[in-house]
Amino acid sequence: MNGNATRHAPLLRRDFLRIGYLASLGIGWREYFGPRRWVLGGEVASAFERRADACILVWLDGGPSHVDSWDPKPRAPLEVRGPFAAISTSVPGVGVSELLPQFAKQMKRWSILRSVASPLGEHNLGTHYMLSGFKPTPALDYPSFSAVVDQHRRHEGELPSHIAVPHHRVGGGRFAARGFLPARFSPFEVDNGNARRDSLNAETPESGDGAMTLYPGLTSARLEQRRRYLHQLEVMSESAQRHTPEEIHPGFEQAFRLMTSATARAAFDLESESAETLGRYGSREIGRNLLLARRLVERGVPLVTVNNVGWDTHNNMVTRLKEGYTGAKVPVGLFPSLDQGLSALVTDLIERDLFDRTLVVVMGEFGRTPKINTLGGRDHWPRVFSVAMAGGGTLGGQVIGASDAMGESPLERPISPPDITATIYALMGIDPATVLHSPDGRPIKIGGAGQVIRELYG
Repeated sequence: MNGNATRHAPLLRRDFLRIGYLASLGIGWREYFGPRRWVLGGEVASAFERRADACILVWLDGGPSHVDSWDPKPRAPLEVRGPFAAISTSVPGVGVSELLPQFAKQMKRWSILRSVASPLGEHNLGTHYMLSGFKPTPALDYPSFSAVVDQHRRHEGELPSHIAVPHHRVGGGRFAARGFLPARFSPFEVDNGNARRDSLNAETPESGDGAMTLYPGLTSARLEQRRRYLHQLEVMSESAQRHTPEEIHPGFEQAFRLMTSATARAAFDLESESAETLGRYGSREIGRNLLLARRLVERGVPLVTVNNVGWDTHNNMVTRLKEGYTGAKVPVGLFPSLDQGLSALVTDLIERDLFDRTLVVVMGEFGRTPKINTLGGRDHWPRVFSVAMAGGGTLGGQVIGASDAMGESPLERPISPPDITATIYALMGIDPATVLHSPDGRPIKIGGAGQVIRELYG
């Protein structure tokens, strides 16, 4: 912990018991301790004009194929263009894959960055670079842009500032989003990994496992969780004389607020949505998670990461990307499910007057090889790939940059991962030139070498 951070007097066991009593009266942890301000030794530069109040990052973990999505190559040889046709969009002259028909209709709302380039083709390394804007180094764990946004745009409501749905196990699960920042800037993960389910509120009768951790239904899993919680509370109270609340458990305050707040729990109750809305998002996990993301930003959460896994498609990509399973009459693979969910999300944000203030970013750690391999899939390809962005004050209906005829390298307007993170900072009203200090006092400019993508501003 940085020496400038405010510290508190040690907690006694009776303090924990008192908090439990106060919670029943509607008084939470933050109210009990009073307001706090964290100073991390940051040298804050003048802020950019904020266009976005919130950001929804849709992370396609494993690396989506750019050729089979936002950068089709209909004139390339079959082994490059692949099995999917290109279709027209609502923007003349711009085409996307047939797997994205709803995206094509909404193209006027989106910008496609087709010339993103990275030298890092390994999952964890590529993830680190894309999410932090810094190439990984053993000397320092750089924080992700989400952790920096969390630090600068700290949400003071009952919900955490950064929520990961269902979790933040990205890039092989070895990337720590907070980097060198304190653990309190780690994302709050909805799914603790103990339950398997197809929807956030679904019971799993076969295993006897319960509903989502935050769902108020009384299930066996819920009872077991409460038992573990009480045990954890007892253990923490015994050590409270030696530690501050942050040192005891970084996520304890967040979990405590969520467990004791009916308002916070209600945010996760998807079944309160109309049947029409649920139908628009679809029954697949990505659709449900995007619906939850909309509900969270609607309630003031500034940053939500929707982590969609399974995009490491080295083989059988027709089934995985399009059909979903062999013999599917209606395609429910990765892209059709994503397409349906994104379309519903954009529609909802517009209807609720949230679109212009909510930045939506869709990306993975890299793209896939232009040439299809012998297993009917594509391998890792960081040399050029695509990122899609919408809302948050950005100009839609455009393509920025281009790859070459085979989708192998940038042809014009190369865009780096630092450019993307710097742009997100700027749109969120955080100057990319803002300086943080590493644990050893080294100044780190959060935007690194990135340049704001000015075309997004119109």
